[in-house]
Amino acid sequence: MEAVLSRTLPDGRVECIACARRCKLREGQTGFCGVRSVRGGKLWLDVYGLISAIAVDPIEKKPLTHFYPGAMVLSFSTFGCNWACQYCQNFEISQRRRAEGFEVTPELL
Repeated sequence: MEAVLSRTLPDGRVECIACARRCKLREGQTGFCGVRSVRGGKLWLDVYGLISAIAVDPIEKKPLTHFYPGAMVLSFSTFGCNWACQYCQNFEISQRRRAEGFEVTPELL
């Protein structure tokens, strides 16, 4: 899917404006996150519709204090991350460069 958070620079590169890194990419390059790349002069989101993990968890596992105690919450994630935390607990999915996940539409979620 074509990414909407981008702009073309005067020198022909495409700037991704999805995060503070503001990657400036040439044809064929991929951003720091590993999931946005330039093809045909446009920025593409290479993992649109793919999720890397999905689970129903107790809300207490999430960083939400006193928010509907005892409730269950649907958690899902996609690939890519614009950080590179040294001790990331989700490194295998957040830094994976080749996305092998589950195809899911927003309606299905």
